[in-house]
Amino acid sequence: MILYCAIDLHSTNNVPVVIDENDKILFQKRLPNDLTVVHSALAPYQSELHGVAVESTFNWYWLVDGLIDHGYKPVLVNTSAVKQYEGIKHTNDHSD
Repeated sequence: MILYCAIDLHSTNNVPVVIDENDKILFQKRLPNDLTVVHSALAPYQSELHGVAVESTFNWYWLVDGLIDHGYKPVLVNTSAVKQYEGIKHTNDHSD
């Protein structure tokens, strides 16, 4: 099974979401910005993760470098190029 991960990174916390190829959410939780915590949360899925998309306008260096050091394949998301979801009345980390 191929899994995908996206992490919405904020100044003090992040929200990683792991989904399968059918868009079923396997993991979603707000975590503190601590590489050990993030790695522990993603470790059960690591062997099947196709990649990790990181959405951040700043402070992404520590996370991307740490993910690479742990064997993940992170890619940065260009937040200004992401088309906003149409039809969503309330947006937040969990609906985005």
